[in-house]
Amino acid sequence: MNARVIPIVPDQGTAYGRPAPTHRKELTEVGAGTPMGELLRRYWHPIGLSTDATDTPRQVRVLGEDLILFRDQQGRAGLVYPHCAHRGTSLLYGKVEANGIRCCYHGWLFSVDGQCLEQPCEPEGGKFRDKVRQPWYPVQERYGLIWAYMGPPGKKPTLPRYEALENLDAGEFLEANDRSIGGGGPQIIDCNWLQHYENLVDPFHVVVLHSTFSGTQFVEQMALMPQVTWDRVELGVRTTSVRRLDDGKTFRRVSQAAIPTLRVIPSPRLGKFGRVESLGWILPIDDHHFRIYVVGRVSEVGELSKMRSRQNGKLWEELTAEEHRASPGDYEAMVSQGRIARHSEEHLATSDRGIVMLRRYLQSQLEAVQRGEDPAGVSFDPDAPPVFFDAGNFLES
Repeated sequence: MNARVIPIVPDQGTAYGRPAPTHRKELTEVGAGTPMGELLRRYWHPIGLSTDATDTPRQVRVLGEDLILFRDQQGRAGLVYPHCAHRGTSLLYGKVEANGIRCCYHGWLFSVDGQCLEQPCEPEGGKFRDKVRQPWYPVQERYGLIWAYMGPPGKKPTLPRYEALENLDAGEFLEANDRSIGGGGPQIIDCNWLQHYENLVDPFHVVVLHSTFSGTQFVEQMALMPQVTWDRVELGVRTTSVRRLDDGKTFRRVSQAAIPTLRVIPSPRLGKFGRVESLGWILPIDDHHFRIYVVGRVSEVGELSKMRSRQNGKLWEELTAEEHRASPGDYEAMVSQGRIARHSEEHLATSDRGIVMLRRYLQSQLEAVQRGEDPAGVSFDPDAPPVFFDAGNFLES
């Protein structure tokens, strides 16, 4: 009797032969000349706290460019290309004076807008010094932050004002923070900026990551599964999450990812209900790092810092390696995707509708710039009204 031969079925779906992953370069890469880099360069970006600009030159990295930030002795902030226009010595080693920054090598002096004022080793202090200009970028100060515009000079918009930061309630004042509140980790986060930007339109991760998986990191109400809708609005994608509370009331939470990098996210701690109390800006340092600057209305010093998430009652930097593994937060979820997320390996689902909408929105703005148009949110009117967002936490009967 012949034994039955059972065919060997090869294993299915193994990792063998997996194609090399790819990412969407047009949405993630921010260097000069890239599609996203050129889009972002049409806007003002916060590059530091106002207190970061002093008479000690400071290195900053913004959109893949290394720059030097300083404040001259007249109180004017300056942002310049690091290598001296003379022979390339770094102005990090320069000396800040009344009218600008002086190179340590041969003493060339540059104003905050790059004008060469002195060439002390040249006859008559440099007969042709007015023909030399140190590359520089315009800066302004507002809300306790220093803002830089790094795009085409002829396309420089006005620096926006924001209703949430202009209209203060009784007893409130503005506080600026550079600790990347909302990033769930250290001050500088080592992955691509888009991974956090997309996190803003993903309310379902709050139920799992911040509640049922790692324990309550905000408040217990966030563990309730919401009914979610997304809307494409003028400045980005708005998310509305509705939760039915045990007492019969409805908790409606409205947030927004806004152009260029704004996180319009009401406090997850529900200390009070009403309009959004703070705004954050994601600063892409380069393709693999970002940080977040936040400005908010507060009634006591240090109030913004209390918004930071906690795992097992601890801040991110207080956790051990094992605690990070066992109780992950936003930082672990984002950074573990890779320095740039592997978009070719994704399997997006219905709960990712907001992410799809946000990517399409960004793509539309890239295409507008490529057609020679101005992207959304750009205004050249110095008298334009403050930008308004309808975000907030609302409790309804």
